[in-house]
Amino acid sequence: MLCSVTTARQPLATEHEHEPGGLRERKKVATRHALGVAALRLARARGLENVLVEDIADAAGVSARTFNNYFSSKYEAICALGFDRAVRIGATLRERPASEPLWDAIVAAVMSEYAAADRAPDEDWLAGLRLVTRTPALHGEYLKVQAMTQYSLAEAIATRLGFRTGRGMFPRILAASVTAAVQAAMERWLHADPPTALAPVIKASLEQLADGMREVLPPPAPDAAARR
Repeated sequence: MLCSVTTARQPLATEHEHEPGGLRERKKVATRHALGVAALRLARARGLENVLVEDIADAAGVSARTFNNYFSSKYEAICALGFDRAVRIGATLRERPASEPLWDAIVAAVMSEYAAADRAPDEDWLAGLRLVTRTPALHGEYLKVQAMTQYSLAEAIATRLGFRTGRGMFPRILAASVTAAVQAAMERWLHADPPTALAPVIKASLEQLADGMREVLPPPAPDAAARR
C-alpha cells in the first residue's frame, strides 16, 4: 500500500489561480501541501503512532486549529499528497492537446507527476516509508486515494472521448486499469532490492499494460474490419 510518495515536483496552482481570489487559493494549496509533507516526514522518522496532530502542525509552521481546517486526522494528512496528485493527473490529461492519441496523453499526464522521481531513494528512507505504509489505520485513506485517481482519470478520459454520462463504462474501465498499473509499479518500487528510481518503474508498468492489451486484443482481421 502506498498513498503519498513525494517527488521534487511542486504543487500545481489551482484552477482559481487567475481569479481574484487566486493568491488566497495558492496559499491554501501550499499550506495543505506543507502539512502533507510534514505528516509523512514525521511518520517515517518516528513511526506513525508517535506523531500527533500538533507535531505535524508545528513542523508545517501552522497551528493545530489550522491543521483541523484541512484534515480530520493525521492519516488523512499523510495520504493528502497522493489524493492531490490524483486530482492533478486528471487536470493535466484534460489539458493535453486534443490531437494527441489518448494513450499517449494518459502516459504523459501520469508521468508529469512522477518524472522527477528519477533517482533511487536512500535505503533507510525507503525502509521508514515501508513501515508507514503498513499501518492498518491508513487503509481507509488509501482507498480514498485509489478512488480519486480512478474518478479523476475517468472524468478526463470521458471528456476527451466525448462520452456523455451513462453512455458507457469504458472511461472507468480504462482509468481503473491505469490506476492498477501505477499501484503495481509503486509496490514493486517500494520493495525493490536494491532501491531503484520510481519513474522508470511507473513508465515500464504503463508500457506493460499497453503491450498486454495489444496481445490480448489483437487488431481485427482486414475482412472483419471491412464488414463493420
